[in-house]
Amino acid sequence: MAKILTLTLNPALDLTVRLAHLEPGAVNRSETLLTHAAGKGVNVAQVLADLGHDVSVGGFLGASNPEAFEALIASRGFGDVFIRVPGETRSNIKIAEQDGRVTDINAPGPLVSEQAQKKLLKMVAIIGPEFDAVVVAGSLPRGVSAQWFQELIHALKDLGLKVALDTSGEALRAGIKAGPWLIKPNTEELAEALDCATDTIAQQARAAERLHAQGVEHVVVSHGADGVNWFSPGTALQATPPKVSVASTVGAGDSLLAGMLHGLLGCDLPEVTLRRATAIAAMAVTQIGFGISDDAQLARLESGVRVRTLTEQ
Repeated sequence: MAKILTLTLNPALDLTVRLAHLEPGAVNRSETLLTHAAGKGVNVAQVLADLGHDVSVGGFLGASNPEAFEALIASRGFGDVFIRVPGETRSNIKIAEQDGRVTDINAPGPLVSEQAQKKLLKMVAIIGPEFDAVVVAGSLPRGVSAQWFQELIHALKDLGLKVALDTSGEALRAGIKAGPWLIKPNTEELAEALDCATDTIAQQARAAERLHAQGVEHVVVSHGADGVNWFSPGTALQATPPKVSVASTVGAGDSLLAGMLHGLLGCDLPEVTLRRATAIAAMAVTQIGFGISDDAQLARLESGVRVRTLTEQ
């Protein structure tokens, strides 16, 4: 199995509130309240660990409330290369309703100094060559510019690492310019990053060609319950997941990314890679939390995934 580093620059404590139906402006009573150490790279790391990979987690972590993250790191056996910064890691509130709708209220997170940013770059330069790939995922914290983020991607690439990027907005636009190995936007994020329409398969294929020319080998476009399109030189596939009972959509995209990395780094056939990754994402929406909880369920879901070759429409 591979040795993988995940970088989450703006992690979060996810407070997930489950209730039947949210009534804005009224008193709502929750069924459960769960707290998870999270953030996109942290979520990806948990799935990768369940798939058997050796994972280290890093980024910027608030020094005032690291306990939940340190407990997760210890229980999962992750390598801990987080840079501690003054202040608290943010808390994000996720309201999950019975019909699968999730309402997010995301906090901004701590202010990250230039000194902390230099420390992370130095750390990456020292330990980076130990890894086979790195996942850079999530939003930018306060104090971190898109230009610095682009420099980080360049630095990781210069170390010979395969860089998988999962972010949005200004960070995605900047990251793409550095030519990461893989990106995983949804349709809207891809359209915003490239300033072009991406509604049809033909439009997505043209967008992928632009990205291939910039050095992005794998373009994975997620469509939620409608599945995922994957474009790489010589490969254009679509996967449609089976219908499942939705508990929460939180972490589905992170699970998809982990599954794609697992298959690509293991040199699996493209159809096998995409089918498994889509099944892992489908499993994620049936649960609160992150990881592969039931191998038998995953096998059943995988058998229900439809994979086909894409033709432009």
